[in-house]
Amino acid sequence: EIVTEKSGQTGEKVELAYYGKIEAPMCVTYIHMNSKLGTLIGFNKDIDKEVAKDVAMQAAAMAPVSIDKTDCDPKVIGREQARQEGKPEAMLDKIAEGKVNKFLNENTLLNQALVKNNKITVGAYIKGADKDATVVAYKRFSLND
Repeated sequence: EIVTEKSGQTGEKVELAYYGKIEAPMCVTYIHMNSKLGTLIGFNKDIDKEVAKDVAMQAAAMAPVSIDKTDCDPKVIGREQARQEGKPEAMLDKIAEGKVNKFLNENTLLNQALVKNNKITVGAYIKGADKDATVVAYKRFSLND
């Protein structure tokens, strides 16, 4: 309905290829300066706007696959890689666990090192602003992907 309405206002045919929606008590958007990359971040409560913006910029820059370890699709991480590298069969579980933990720390938003200060995680940065706050929703949009 909104696309049709905008088409009528501009006189141009507008097609919507994709859209996303999040619902949270506090939502923050970030559009990168090239206008081809943006994020939506939802928090469980109102927090400092500067902290919220930093988290949205982090999500744009680092492209996490999920918010936290608990909501990451395990199919993203494979045990086969260690086997293909010729590692001993008896060690595959330990190797896979280490690789999974490393992957999740680098690729889940709350566990990533903060770009502005790589000595703390994004989750710790948010907790520093409000101990009860966390990210509950996340969407990343890119015209280049």
